[in-house]
Amino acid sequence: MAETLLVEFGMGTSLRRGDYTQAAERAVRDALWHNSINLAELFGFEKSAMQITVDVGVQQPDRVDTDTIKAVFPYGNVNVRVSKGGLDVARPVGQEGEGHPTIMANVALSVGFNMEQADG
Repeated sequence: MAETLLVEFGMGTSLRRGDYTQAAERAVRDALWHNSINLAELFGFEKSAMQITVDVGVQQPDRVDTDTIKAVFPYGNVNVRVSKGGLDVARPVGQEGEGHPTIMANVALSVGFNMEQADG
């Protein structure tokens, strides 16, 4: 079982397209930009051993393509869980994108390793 060593948070939006996947992907990238700790090197692991859990909150979870979210990560074992959360903000009548809400996605990104592997 992986021990969680780091949790980072992010927020992303889809302003005009009403794209839940786009908002979630931007939230993941936002979380990644907040962190520059090299956990793998710090604990003597290969980067491929990273256990990454991405919790995404959006108003319509079934409209998030989890494969697109996984593809953001160049290495590691990625598990994406999508649940109801985030925020949909109605666009004013007559504005570009009318009919699509502005979508706000929230993400909690957890990174860990199977620490028992390090002990042999």
